Amino acid sequence: MSWICDGTPKNGQQYPNCSGPHPPYENNGPDCAICGLPQEAMQSAKTVVSSNGGKGGNFPLPILMLVAIALLLLGGGSWWYFSQRGGDRTVVVENDSGNNSDGVPTSGVNPLAIVSETAVNAELISQGEKILIIGGRNSQEKTSAAAAFASQDWPGAIQQYQEAVNKDKNDPEAAIYLNNAKAKQAGNPLTMAVVVPITTRVNEAKEVLRGVAQYQGEFNQVPSIPGRLLEVVVVNEKDASLSDSLAEDLIQSSANVLGVIGHGVDNNSRQALTRYEQNNLAVLSPLNTTISTNAGQSTVQTIPLSQTKTILTTYLQKVAETLVNYAVKNHSPAKVTLFYNSDNRYSQDLKGELVSALSKAGATLVKEVDILSPGFDATAEIDKARQAGSNIAFLALSKNQVDRAIALAQANQNQLVLLSSDEMYNPQILVQGGDAIKGMVLAVPWRWRSNDPFASQAGKLWQGRVSWRTATTYDATNALANAFTQFPGDRAAISQQLNQGVTLTKTATEFNIFNEIPLVKANPGTAGPTGSKYQFDPIE
Repeated sequence: MSWICDGTPKNGQQYPNCSGPHPPYENNGPDCAICGLPQEAMQSAKTVVSSNGGKGGNFPLPILMLVAIALLLLGGGSWWYFSQRGGDRTVVVENDSGNNSDGVPTSGVNPLAIVSETAVNAELISQGEKILIIGGRNSQEKTSAAAAFASQDWPGAIQQYQEAVNKDKNDPEAAIYLNNAKAKQAGNPLTMAVVVPITTRVNEAKEVLRGVAQYQGEFNQVPSIPGRLLEVVVVNEKDASLSDSLAEDLIQSSANVLGVIGHGVDNNSRQALTRYEQNNLAVLSPLNTTISTNAGQSTVQTIPLSQTKTILTTYLQKVAETLVNYAVKNHSPAKVTLFYNSDNRYSQDLKGELVSALSKAGATLVKEVDILSPGFDATAEIDKARQAGSNIAFLALSKNQVDRAIALAQANQNQLVLLSSDEMYNPQILVQGGDAIKGMVLAVPWRWRSNDPFASQAGKLWQGRVSWRTATTYDATNALANAFTQFPGDRAAISQQLNQGVTLTKTATEFNIFNEIPLVKANPGTAGPTGSKYQFDPIE
């Protein structure tokens, strides 16, 4: 039975870890997916409750997974997508329910199929039969491996992809295809898809793929179902307008893709997610996914698209509050010029939350500047901000405006404090920004720490620091694989399981993002991307 929560306890009890009031939200689990209150908190005071106020200090506080998403993530607020090739043998999966209500086959499928062979967007899809990330020092080995994979020479593909991995241990595409070849050779893989903007944002795409590849490798070493390894279909979303078409490729796939990681927060992504929802195909995206933490465990849960607005709004509120609190605490009196781009929903919404947070904190909003205004000049606007008394510049910009952000930083010459969000967390800022971005502070979903077990393990595997995109995608892949093993071959059951929530005992993202967003700062160091003398370090 569902229940409604608004974040304000009705039973007279205190819940100190609750994140606070929010718009009414319909829940199906025992705790609110927005604030963490237990269902009993919405009952009137006459209801008998435990004397310690319910669950005490360890009830779940959700986080938004960005694929992504950023995962969140990527491609300027849009993300991710993908059906068949017959091999010498056909393996029929366990589900024998025939067709679903949309006529999509759910039995008699061929898990050994190559998805791209019947896809409309074949050139954007690969399980290992083609290379999507071009170039690199292992290019020759990858090309040879792809040819072997395409001809279903699994031993040859394994050998060549292993050589590609050995030559460039930082290449997640090669690692994924190596595991895919092993999964094909084993004969009956569990198949998922990950959609990333390789054409437009290759570095961010690689960050996402590293999280997928890392968990895939761990899963396949000790598969939960003997002989059934995890296979990953990599999809290049080169244009957000392809979202619906790519989703259709996946839905109709005879390879029986069981789940998807990807998509963003734009209208094209919403259309794609609607298609998945209509066809009972599980998808983890920033728009529809929450993670709750409780006593060292995390629960990943998807929610109906119609109920997602509150989650995104709450996340942006916390981003704004965290940045404003940092500004007021460290640079008082905080006088802010706020830069945004009016063509992007994320940027506009973040701007609105920053304005509200500044007002609540008693800080001064000096000026709002739309970087898309005719005649915009970064140097002139920074000069105006300084002359008006600003000591802080908030860059509420979307990913596709990184060049403008760098121009503002260079014009600033380290005079105003630069604050921004996860949209500006990328190698380009560190490399091209140079000394101009020294001291820039970002609010991001996860921050690298040297003593963090996941960060340490990932650093050894990929031979360098990993980002929040890698950490969150690792958990997303974990959740999908967990659901796959409970209901192998059954799309509808997997989707239903994720709607109810999948509990994970080993996670990378053990933090409460709706309590406070982690902060990182650009400092001099050698752990940043190649070509940069700066790195993002956590602010404790």
